[in-house]
Amino acid sequence: MFLVAAKQMTNWNCITLEVEDSIGILTLSRPKVLNALNQQMLQELMNALQYVTTQKEIKVLIFTGSGEKAFAAGADITELRKIKNGPEAEKQALLGQQVFDMVENMPIPVIMAVNGFALGGGCELVLAGDIIYAAEGAKFGQPEVNLGTIPGYGGTQRLARAIGEKNAKYYIFSGEWFDSKEAYRLGLVQKIFPLEQLLPEAKGLAKKLAKLAPIALQYMKRSIHNGLEMPLEKGLQLEASYFGLTFQTADRLEGMDAFLEKRKPTFQGE
Repeated sequence: MFLVAAKQMTNWNCITLEVEDSIGILTLSRPKVLNALNQQMLQELMNALQYVTTQKEIKVLIFTGSGEKAFAAGADITELRKIKNGPEAEKQALLGQQVFDMVENMPIPVIMAVNGFALGGGCELVLAGDIIYAAEGAKFGQPEVNLGTIPGYGGTQRLARAIGEKNAKYYIFSGEWFDSKEAYRLGLVQKIFPLEQLLPEAKGLAKKLAKLAPIALQYMKRSIHNGLEMPLEKGLQLEASYFGLTFQTADRLEGMDAFLEKRKPTFQGE
């Protein structure tokens, strides 16, 4: 059983989870293979995400990679090469998609701090985050075409939604990498920092978000994610229903009272 303290580190074999106050920092940690995603790491990520969702104290989650070279340089090709047939490959893709769906659907904000290569499965993991910060030297890409296959962990779907159909087709068809400046131009990355400032900046944003009304943030996230898959009229109806639900919370009263009383609100997630 885990207990969330002021600062706590939990180690698996392929990842680590550090909890500092109300911020979780999940680090991909297979530095000898540039944090390549294998089945063990995917399973550990699933376990870690399940754990985080049980901890009300954790209000924001940051993902990053160990070392200075890579966030995650892709899936583990040595492992993938051993797959014998199509059904087995489909099962592997569904595992990756399941884990990244969990990332996307976390009830708390998820910040990606991309410290280096984010290629293949690494790029697909980044795409599942809510906010993306990148180091100046970060590289993104879906180079699966060079391996005779396609992105299988959500890349064809999330990249198109993030940067548009034509841009996604160009980068997925060509397998071409793009740097953090191009990612920013395309709207994929929100901010770029020198590597040494990346994690401190991500933590700074996380601390700001952690002080906000968690139920409101959760409904904001749901409204955006679910509404994008609906016609505008239905998306607006969904937004109105979530707006109404926030008015049933104590946090809404606290926020409005604090505004009227000219003080900072103290949200309790209730």
